[in-house]
Amino acid sequence: MSPPAKEYPKQYFAASALASSLGYPLWRAAAIGQSGFQMHTIHVGGMTVPRVATPYVYGFLPPYKGMVATVFGMTWARASIFWMSDYGHDVLKNRGYSTMTATVLPPLAVSAAVQMINQPIVRSTVTLQDPKYNLPNVFASCRQIYKTHGIAGLWHGTTAGVLKTVPKYVTAIAVKDMMEATLPQPDPNSPSYDSDRFWRSVTKSASAGVAGAALTNPLDVIRNEQFKTEAGLRVTVRELWKEMGIMFMARGLMKNMIAVAMPVGMTIFFTDIFVQYTIDQERKQSVQYSIDQEQTQKI
Repeated sequence: MSPPAKEYPKQYFAASALASSLGYPLWRAAAIGQSGFQMHTIHVGGMTVPRVATPYVYGFLPPYKGMVATVFGMTWARASIFWMSDYGHDVLKNRGYSTMTATVLPPLAVSAAVQMINQPIVRSTVTLQDPKYNLPNVFASCRQIYKTHGIAGLWHGTTAGVLKTVPKYVTAIAVKDMMEATLPQPDPNSPSYDSDRFWRSVTKSASAGVAGAALTNPLDVIRNEQFKTEAGLRVTVRELWKEMGIMFMARGLMKNMIAVAMPVGMTIFFTDIFVQYTIDQERKQSVQYSIDQEQTQKI
């Protein structure tokens, strides 16, 4: 059984911050690949980078435009979704709701709200990666969007974003909870207890991250295409279908599997590690306190 989420909010936010920081170059590569931005030729060490590898290489090369805003947006968004979903799960279960309701309802509500609040950050940071604009930072990106499309432009693509984000996190959290309930608990008396606990967290995290990313790739493509073309949802889908057929659903899939599955999986994994470490430290302190009390009483 998982420890109560409400007791460890700092661990959730620390895990999300670490995962978001490590995942920024991967997010950048995925945003470029899914948006179909026309990239300049990149030369590294005197060699021309193949076009198929350009988004990956570009993602890791400076300048890291929008990095602070991107990491901030992903940190508070993922931490809020995972912490409030786990907290909401505990609350609903204690009030007698079914496991299905307790698992699905919190991430459904929280991820939708978070996506709508976070949309201007998502919109401006993705637009910032488009070389044709040559914008220096997020503030310039926001000004460009506002100047061209008004305040509503900052929320352009929200429908696709919500349709993508909500199923992704509902799926990831449902798989995480299912794995938590079905994977065997490590035996504390086993000499391999630490490694068993580690690999259990890896299995749970990887399964949740991959499931969430694979399901929602088509909606990532639609949302990022909307950012590029400024077209509505129906027009965007129609044009993508005309251009690529059903294969548009797989555009940038491998980049998305890396850029989304890894950070989501890492967030779950790091949360497990940080919470487990905190619990271990609390137990050690409790044992040490008991020993100190016994020694004081003997004196």
